[in-house]
Amino acid sequence: MNSSLYKQAQLKHLCAIIGCQPYEVEHITSHIDDYYKEWFEKKVNKVTGDFKKYKDGTVKERAIRPSLKRLKIIQSSIKNKILVPISLSDNIHGGVKRRSNITNAKPHQGNKYQFTTDLQDFYPSIKHKQVYHTFLLLGYSDHKAHWLTKLTTWKYELPQGTPTSPHIANLVFLETDKKLISLCRQNNLTYTRYVDDLTFSSQQDFKPILNNILEIIKEGGFNINFRKTKYMGNQTVTGINLFLHCIDAPEKIKVKAEAEIMTNSKLKPYSNYLQRIRGTNKNMLKERQPIIKGTS
Repeated sequence: MNSSLYKQAQLKHLCAIIGCQPYEVEHITSHIDDYYKEWFEKKVNKVTGDFKKYKDGTVKERAIRPSLKRLKIIQSSIKNKILVPISLSDNIHGGVKRRSNITNAKPHQGNKYQFTTDLQDFYPSIKHKQVYHTFLLLGYSDHKAHWLTKLTTWKYELPQGTPTSPHIANLVFLETDKKLISLCRQNNLTYTRYVDDLTFSSQQDFKPILNNILEIIKEGGFNINFRKTKYMGNQTVTGINLFLHCIDAPEKIKVKAEAEIMTNSKLKPYSNYLQRIRGTNKNMLKERQPIIKGTS
């Protein structure tokens, strides 16, 4: 089989997996700009409510790039048929079914020392070459990795707002996750990651190894948001307040939940969210389970 026929056969096989036709993929990837929408959101400081700004006073913005039409459907199929079945470590909570910001915060309950950091511009910092390399590592041929990369990246990077981006970001970061998990095992630390929020905690002071943690992240090619990097106790972790024997929602969530009850609102998103958080506390008297469970 010559190279042209082989390439066509590879595309045909990939399309059979994700449920589309080769001509669709070829058309979409040739007119890719027609299948994305783009707008910019101003970044808001969740504490003050003010817009975040650079040192020169320019307001910080985030590019939102959702996929459209048939591409979005194909990406959903790539997510369900290819990405979701890949088993990820118990330490990873963002973009994983039945895991959330709540399950991300819970393992750190009761730990006296907490270190949190944030990856700067996480999605756009992941370039198409990293995505292509990730699909190769998953065992896909050069041609299949090429088409999968074309279908899931835009403007040479991972777009924020598509069905596939959270899962691909997890896979790209996986090697860094493994190194962090290994370091945490060696030093008896709890480690979890929720998308671009990384949290480490322990009953013992681990300040001497903070530089090791940051170095592993930087070696992976990721930038650290030092404004969101903190080492202290009693932090809010992915929007959850941590205490010795329980976790709870921040005060603003509790106020909104109370308002829903007082007004007898039909929809009670804040009350339901508060219930999910507090529901994790019913077993708080049971012996704590090991946090680092491996890199499945």
